[in-house]
Amino acid sequence: MTENTQRFSSRADDYAHFRPHYPQAVLNIMEIECGLTTHHKIADVGSGTGILSELFLQNKNLVYGVEPNREMRSAAESRLKTYSWFISVAGTAEATTLREHSVDWVTAGQAFHWFDRAKARTEFLRILKPRGCVLLASNNRQRTTAFMRAYERVLQQLGSAYQDSCSRNVPPDAYADFFGSAGFKTSAIENHQDLDWEGLRGRFFSSSYTPEPESPQYEPVLAELREVFRNHQQNGIVRMEYLTTVHYGRLA
Repeated sequence: MTENTQRFSSRADDYAHFRPHYPQAVLNIMEIECGLTTHHKIADVGSGTGILSELFLQNKNLVYGVEPNREMRSAAESRLKTYSWFISVAGTAEATTLREHSVDWVTAGQAFHWFDRAKARTEFLRILKPRGCVLLASNNRQRTTAFMRAYERVLQQLGSAYQDSCSRNVPPDAYADFFGSAGFKTSAIENHQDLDWEGLRGRFFSSSYTPEPESPQYEPVLAELREVFRNHQQNGIVRMEYLTTVHYGRLA
């Protein structure tokens, strides 16, 4: 079995180019609800190729991108090289290597389900300044259109590989346990990607549960995906619908 930290080693390029970004509204929520300022230091944990990190870098926040996977970390370093206030860190949610009480925020985008939550919580408390905050964000695919339902049917054909990934979905009570008695808030924001065929292919194969090119399942799945694109494209484009969900607050 592939270790969790190595699942995306061969997918870093597709992940960097074809995964959805996070909307500006995430920043607005952090500013209004939790007092985020440009002076706050952020540890973006499980930062991958830097998609969430870039949102804060554009806001002029110093960001530590904490990522255990070498290929993903290298992709982030390449895409974010123009931001001198980005610091790439080889670390995990459970052992970030950051100094005690060194950051104002800990964030995680599309990564919380990979964490050992108890150990990560202890580590977050260690590196956060007093009154520091946590934000956990995810882009969740919706099934509100014919295209999105057809896309889901292709994923269902992957069998146990996809079903195992679904089993990693975070149950609602896990957030309450993680934040503790201090409580937390949740917001949901509509988000989307408009993708041509190459974009859809890259988005599909950026997921850890999709087959690698050497797999006998690869070509049949690719053909099925191409058929879905042909049936649902409009002027060569399909729209991937998401709901960006953010859970935020202080840890008790």
